[in-house]
Amino acid sequence: MKMYILVRESIPIGFGILAAAHASLSCYLKFRDAPEVAEWLSGPFYKVVCRVSETEFEAAKAFDDHVVLTESALGGAEVAIAFRPR
Repeated sequence: MKMYILVRESIPIGFGILAAAHASLSCYLKFRDAPEVAEWLSGPFYKVVCRVSETEFEAAKAFDDHVVLTESALGGAEVAIAFRPR
């Protein structure tokens, strides 16, 4: 199983790295009671991080079981999306 994290390609790389780390933890906390998370944690808990365009980022929000991260240093801009392990 893998947790997928999408980071907007338009944000500076330093904020992207920070966003990916925060997204992983936020996703775990939001879905920690889901059976998929327990299964994910029992094995190697893989994560896949991808840089995506603005269009891809907006389209990804239509999928279920995700958390959207914002960055206060960028005026509250949405910077990453993490999806429940699947």
